[in-house]
Amino acid sequence: MARKVAGRTQVGVVLVFLCSLLYGCSTEATTRYWGQVKPPQDNTLRYITGSEPESLDPQFVTGQPEARILIGLYDRLVEYHPKTMQPIPSMATHWEVSDNGIEYTFHLRDNGKFSNGDPITAKDFEWSFQRALSPELASRYGFLGYDIKYGEQYNSKKSFVKKNGKFLSEEPNGEPLDSCSLEAEFCLAVATDEEALAKLKADDPATAARIDGAEFVEIERGDIGVKAVDDTTLKVRLKQPAPYFVGLLTHQFFSAVHRPTIEKYGKDWIKPGNIVTSGTYKLESWDPYDQMTIVKDPNYWDADNVKLDRIQFYPMDEQTTMMNIYKGGRVDALYNHTVPAAWNEYIRQYKDEYLLHPEVTIEYYTFSVLKKPFDNIDVRKAFSLSINRDNLEKFRKTIKQSADFVPTIFPDYEKARKKVFAELSKKDGISPADFERRLFDPAAACKHMEKAGYTVKDAGAGKCKVTDFPLDGVELTYNTAESNKAVAEFVQSQWQQNLGLTIPLKNMEFKTFLPYRSAIEYKGVARAGWVGDYMDPFTFLSQFYTENNDSSTGWWKPEYDKMMDDANKTLDPVSRMEQLAAAEYFMLKDQPVIPLAVAGTNWMKKPYVKGLYPNPGTMHPWKFVYLERDRTKWDKDVENIMEGQSDPAVEAQIAALMKTQIDFQKLKAAKAEAE
Repeated sequence: MARKVAGRTQVGVVLVFLCSLLYGCSTEATTRYWGQVKPPQDNTLRYITGSEPESLDPQFVTGQPEARILIGLYDRLVEYHPKTMQPIPSMATHWEVSDNGIEYTFHLRDNGKFSNGDPITAKDFEWSFQRALSPELASRYGFLGYDIKYGEQYNSKKSFVKKNGKFLSEEPNGEPLDSCSLEAEFCLAVATDEEALAKLKADDPATAARIDGAEFVEIERGDIGVKAVDDTTLKVRLKQPAPYFVGLLTHQFFSAVHRPTIEKYGKDWIKPGNIVTSGTYKLESWDPYDQMTIVKDPNYWDADNVKLDRIQFYPMDEQTTMMNIYKGGRVDALYNHTVPAAWNEYIRQYKDEYLLHPEVTIEYYTFSVLKKPFDNIDVRKAFSLSINRDNLEKFRKTIKQSADFVPTIFPDYEKARKKVFAELSKKDGISPADFERRLFDPAAACKHMEKAGYTVKDAGAGKCKVTDFPLDGVELTYNTAESNKAVAEFVQSQWQQNLGLTIPLKNMEFKTFLPYRSAIEYKGVARAGWVGDYMDPFTFLSQFYTENNDSSTGWWKPEYDKMMDDANKTLDPVSRMEQLAAAEYFMLKDQPVIPLAVAGTNWMKKPYVKGLYPNPGTMHPWKFVYLERDRTKWDKDVENIMEGQSDPAVEAQIAALMKTQIDFQKLKAAKAEAE
């Protein structure tokens, strides 16, 4: 929209400039759109995706900014539904599950191709899954493949145990096994380095005695439960039922990658000129900290239905800058959490552009639980209880406070959690009122610090001053972003007000922060946020699952693993949710993290951008996105975009993809009924 300027003096120009940096001039407040809404002349989407990508290796990176790009560059067996994030067919036309829930058979289309023209077969997925779990890659997302039989054992460099010519069973009293094939019972697998064996001897003398004098057979990539039967059939065997497994495969970790390129170039395979991709788009250029461009790949099996010619991604963190770039019409859409809190109420009036919808995400802080002073559970509880989450919610405006780790976006789980948490807290002798105060209870926080052995002076009104806490070894570390800084400063002030402790802040660039936090190199406390990788509570609770988990805390309990395993073996969905809730309660009692809030999507897009939805993870399958030049078809009132509006073009595209799977399920049901 053209701005009306009363005069052409320098003062007038300055006023116009200042106006553009603020929420918008009063003359714009009555317009339908915020700023320029002219579609690009070419068929290119311009999108701000967040921080500079750490890498374009889909099986290594863990950040949301990278994930949004990788969705376009690599194909998986299944794709995200653009609205719900539920799995829909992609390279797999359909799939079937064994009656016991542990074997999945995926039937692949026969026209899949990599960007260099090589065919994509089931063998490529077999190798890609094996690579993703390989200890050599050391992916921080390795745990995503732990449902696959021997996936965790291979990723953790464990070995089978062989004695008297036979393999020992995982069951303590089980019969020795002739082989550890996928069809056989589970073989015992142990870590064989000196430190691990010493720990096993101390913690589990019975197993140590079983393996005494045995030989160890290193688990290799071919041992894990992924097998290509032929070019178009892939079988995946799990260690136990995992009701969420197909949804999990939407994640970039399970992408098809090109083996010859990786073996030829090693770590440099992702560089422009080397990289070979498998998705809707291929990489055209990458100028770090400036721009990345991906272009439609004519080799993609569904290229005829891909509407955009290219997408230009711009890395950016500073909210005010990106908002004004968007306003000026230089980009068409922003990533989530980009509207500054101070702008929120003003921006909400632009109902055709502003998207605030529920998100499958949690904002939280992690503790380094194996290092002092946060190896003490009372210190961890004190730091959590001394944060006024109600005030944080009011400050941020687009979040909902939470002391729980799984967000409230799963209705069945939320119902189960309320029931289970009430029962377990009562069993622990916690009154309902005290349980509710876990969101903020500075008086209890002070008592926990005193219980931890620190000197506490009463400052009145439930607050206190801890005088001998070791501040030298503590920092609150967060990745650079305006919103993260604001929250860190808020939390810092809370600890100062309620405990008398001023914790130093440290910010880091996102791509260096992630490995730093993952390796638990931070001092004390670190910022974290988790966006669900699939639509099931397990995507959050699995952060603490297995000894090699990705919680970035150092916390792990075998009891927790058993609770999780037992839940996923349960076929009844209500009982499963209740068991998962009990596991969450068990973890939260130990306070390895400080849950803070559940976020809303909070972003903007131009009304001519179609097929780009505020789904729960802000994960966009770009193949459904297009630019609409007919103004009568532009999005209106996007508050209802998820339910009240339909896009026939996108829905027809999804229906065509779903047809084979739906027909297969109908045929299977008819056969079962006939039998």
